[in-house]
Amino acid sequence: MSTTFRNLITNTVRLAAELALTAGFVLLLFAFYLLVWTGHRNAAVQADLLAEIRTTDSNGKIQLPAKPSNGDGVAIMHIPRFGDDWEQVIVEGTENEDLMKGPGHFKGTAMPGKKGNFAIAGHRATHGEPFAKVEEIEVGDEILVETNDEWLVYTVAWTQIVPPTAMSLLEPVPGYPGKKAKQRQMTIITCHPRWGSTERYVVGTQLTKRVAAEAGRPELKQPA
Repeated sequence: MSTTFRNLITNTVRLAAELALTAGFVLLLFAFYLLVWTGHRNAAVQADLLAEIRTTDSNGKIQLPAKPSNGDGVAIMHIPRFGDDWEQVIVEGTENEDLMKGPGHFKGTAMPGKKGNFAIAGHRATHGEPFAKVEEIEVGDEILVETNDEWLVYTVAWTQIVPPTAMSLLEPVPGYPGKKAKQRQMTIITCHPRWGSTERYVVGTQLTKRVAAEAGRPELKQPA
């Protein structure tokens, strides 16, 4: 084997090794961004939103905008199944920049406590992964939604895994296009499986109790 040929092989192997190391480093940085940095950034944004919203007035009511723009808070959600201290500000809009802040309200669907379908989307992985443990939610669980004037208790009625094309779940009566709403519902939609997006995991709830803000946070049934 000639010296020139050996040098060519050596240089080729060295270049391949350097490219592999570079690619590995880039992948490591990307994994850090997804798994750590997006969560850190989301926690900071949520803390700022909560601090702003919890600037209560003389009646002890929280402060949410009457006509929220994209990214503004529309309510505060509490899910006891995820822990006693779990809370997330639901923001207006479901564009990527909205969901980076927290769970997002589908524009055009009902607002919290109103007749129809209050539909929400949220990340299950990265960006704070608010719905990471969505599969732990059970029928009968209670979910609390805090607004300016009321505490709203929604009870889980069903869970379902559907294709991404199942847009009828955003209808006033989820799954029934054209049907007029008579009840007040909340639908939570997130990706399934957790680290994929081939399907959607959906939690359907019914409003079962409402308490005036001045009365204080109502006690919820503890998950079994």
